[in-house]
Amino acid sequence: MIEETLAEAREKMDKAVEFTQEDFASIRTGRANPALFADIEIDYYGAPTPLQQLASFQTPEARTILVTPYDKGTLTDIENALRNSDIGANPANDGNVIRVVLPDLTEERRKEYVKIVKGKAEDGKVSIRNIRRHAKETLERIKKDGEAGEDEVTRSISELDDLTKSKVENVDKLLAQKEAELLEV
Repeated sequence: MIEETLAEAREKMDKAVEFTQEDFASIRTGRANPALFADIEIDYYGAPTPLQQLASFQTPEARTILVTPYDKGTLTDIENALRNSDIGANPANDGNVIRVVLPDLTEERRKEYVKIVKGKAEDGKVSIRNIRRHAKETLERIKKDGEAGEDEVTRSISELDDLTKSKVENVDKLLAQKEAELLEV
């Protein structure tokens, strides 16, 4: 029972770190990245559909992304969705593809993105700590019910604390990388 609790906590913490990393990818740096479009949805035949499912992406230059819709009928819908999104780019439609040229980031905008990334990192750490708290409560309940000895539970809680510390450090490393990437001119 103790091993299952620790394994579940480890798996959930891994997912929290992974989610935080994916969340960081949606924040643009100076380079073009198709992950910027991960949250954009298009009304496709009455159903909100992620842009990733309606088009392919290519990055011919550092600040340019070509969006090629699979269905040419969605070209204007995709263009409008990109224009209305918060990526701050003005898409150009040539009839076959949409060219999105990302503007240079100002220092002020970079600092704003760093604040956003720090907030997302803190959310990831809070999530990891909540997983730890839940697992610790489960371990305490196991001890209280007499399903395991006190020494065994104490050792497991120590292991849980080490795991938590490791995952929080992973998020801090991801934050440092993203921060350096954002401030790089």
